[in-house]
Amino acid sequence: MARYTGPRVRISRRFGLPIFGPSKYLERRNYGPGVHGHKTRRKHTEYALGLIEKQKFRYYYGLLERQFRGVYQKAIRRRGVTGEHMLQILETRLDNVVYHLGFANTRPAARQMVAHGHIQVNGRKVSIPSYALRVNDVVEVKDSNVARQLASKNLESATSRAVPDWLSLNKEALKGVVMRIPTRDEIQPIANEQAVVEFYSR
Repeated sequence: MARYTGPRVRISRRFGLPIFGPSKYLERRNYGPGVHGHKTRRKHTEYALGLIEKQKFRYYYGLLERQFRGVYQKAIRRRGVTGEHMLQILETRLDNVVYHLGFANTRPAARQMVAHGHIQVNGRKVSIPSYALRVNDVVEVKDSNVARQLASKNLESATSRAVPDWLSLNKEALKGVVMRIPTRDEIQPIANEQAVVEFYSR
């Protein structure tokens, strides 16, 4: 399936946020890309603002437009606040949980680990990055030398990144448990989810 493989810093500079993680280049050039990036830009319309917020989420979680719209469609079918449900669906994806547990250093790397069969859920191999996890689901690294060495190495370099409170991690066993569904405050979204809801509901 197609994935964005272009320049990541350019995308981060376009939005003024570290979409793909911390970047020293973004800190040095904290203005838009291109020869006119440092100039003041004109005011955006409401439609443009909603589109920008949607794109932030798409690049941050590594989803295509069709996939992201599917997340929104699932969210509106649930009772409650659509924006919060949308964030919860995104956060409880298997690839995102693998990233949060520290088994991978980036979300694209977590997606690759899942797709290559290095991750198990409740004792069974799951190779679908978008797999929706539920409360009490156990996520663990496959019992193979390659998978466990890769996860251990990534865990060592991810010490500065704290595991969210809604997840439980056993570093020795390379195993994590989804303790509960995260709240909106715990997720701390990179963009305004309500603007995305309004964008799709036009």
